[in-house]
Amino acid sequence: MPAAALTPKPYRKPLPTQSTAKQPVLLDLPYAPVEKRPLPAGRPREWYITHNRRLKALRLAVALLDSGVYLPNQARNERIRSTAETIGVHPPSDTTCHMVRALMRYSR
Repeated sequence: MPAAALTPKPYRKPLPTQSTAKQPVLLDLPYAPVEKRPLPAGRPREWYITHNRRLKALRLAVALLDSGVYLPNQARNERIRSTAETIGVHPPSDTTCHMVRALMRYSR
């Protein structure tokens, strides 16, 4: 056996973006939402709708990533809606589900 095979390999610390989990991690429950603050007044109604939809999509994307769903094609509407129920938010619309997958796609 060569001497190089007997020497232990140096420990390499994983990069901060690499997962060290051997299995998907379950969500930490109970989920505590961030304290809500009032939105700025004087904007069109459509801005508030879009803003809230983006916040919900971001929360759902983070929850899916925490539960081990890393690819957008793994996040079907049913899975996104079941995650929403798990973390205690209202079921998302098809548009919001599409936005969740887009967030997961563009974060790669």
